[in-house]
Amino acid sequence: MHYDEALAWIHSIARFGMNQGLERIEKLLDLLGNPHHSCKYLHIGGTNGKGSTAAFAAAILEESGYRVGLYTSPYLVEFTNRMAINGQDIPRKCLVELVQKIKPLVEKVAADPVLGQPTEFEVVTALAFCYFARESPDIVVLEVGLGGRLDATNVIQPLVTAIATISLEHTQVLGNTVEEIAREKAGIIKNGAPVVTQAGGAALPVLENACREKKVPLYQLGRHFHAHIDTCNIEGQTFHYRGLFRDYSELHIPLLGDYQVNNAALAIAAGELLCRNGFSIPEGPLRAGLKKTSWPGRLEVVRRLPLVVIDGAHNLEAFQGLRRGIKQTFQYDRLIMVLGILSDKAAENILSEILPLADRLILTKPNSPRSADPYALEKIVRGMMPELPCDISPEIPAAVDLALKQSGKGDLVLVAGSLYLVSDARHYLKNCLV
Repeated sequence: MHYDEALAWIHSIARFGMNQGLERIEKLLDLLGNPHHSCKYLHIGGTNGKGSTAAFAAAILEESGYRVGLYTSPYLVEFTNRMAINGQDIPRKCLVELVQKIKPLVEKVAADPVLGQPTEFEVVTALAFCYFARESPDIVVLEVGLGGRLDATNVIQPLVTAIATISLEHTQVLGNTVEEIAREKAGIIKNGAPVVTQAGGAALPVLENACREKKVPLYQLGRHFHAHIDTCNIEGQTFHYRGLFRDYSELHIPLLGDYQVNNAALAIAAGELLCRNGFSIPEGPLRAGLKKTSWPGRLEVVRRLPLVVIDGAHNLEAFQGLRRGIKQTFQYDRLIMVLGILSDKAAENILSEILPLADRLILTKPNSPRSADPYALEKIVRGMMPELPCDISPEIPAAVDLALKQSGKGDLVLVAGSLYLVSDARHYLKNCLV
């Protein structure tokens, strides 16, 4: 089996759809010898910010001298980005070997009339557990896929649990209210694993109840630990952290957007609790880890002249953060926006949030079967802002080219709306000559 064949098999499972539940993943892992029992974990859930938090935490731990596994989704550039150790993706050869090992076992589970076909995410998660068991990192930073309670990652016993923001998302699966969604997110809270969170509002009482039931402490950003921005510019941000047990001043992160400071604070707080589980995170490595953290596709500057920024914002909360980040960080003459969103998102809410920033709009189509029709989006735009110049260019490269051609030296080109869109646009922008 070659790498492309392995990927084709993994992606072919997507045709069976999404089916939450732990029975299939538990059976599959049992057939594999329960590789997930071999590692220590920091488990990270939430709506927005969990990937960035995971990246910060992994970088801090790596700089502190540990071998750190990192499991995230979705990938931005290569499939192998999803599972890495100390910043190095799983080797293609290793992935192929693991696929060859797991494929007959997936087919065995699928043949069970009670369990049925494992989902793509379950298979990929099982592959990650096998990889980390083989490589034996000191700790794995594990990002939840969807929800929490029934997510395939929720078969582990973590040392610490971190929950980022909680807001409305995937309402057709997780629930129609923040409280319902918070109950799903809180499903990753386990006995013996303290919890840090930046969630608030209606989600907070749900987390507090879950922690009481599991008899674990809950530490909240803004109550038990704090982060305050000192400076912010296109090169990054500095902030002061007042923590659970330590305080730090003039910490620097290269990631943009005030929400990234909160994500960094959440990672630091999780690290403080890991230090109560035998880990050591000195101040120097902590600072170095924050400073080196990379998380592409989030307010990422990919060109300077004209200024081109890409962002994977995909729901209302993320677009609210994107709008703040643009206004706080960048100076420009005009904003030319390339936008494409998925059909299961609240299009009108998203458009009303971000359109006031735009001087020109180009609607395109993310590379996903769930992509919203740009012509349908145009009708919504015309109803909201009839005077806004708006073009439609369904092909992403053509949409990016059009934005670049319409922009002047002092303008800002923003590409946003979905990681599917951002992934393709980023690849094109890194390679095109326009």
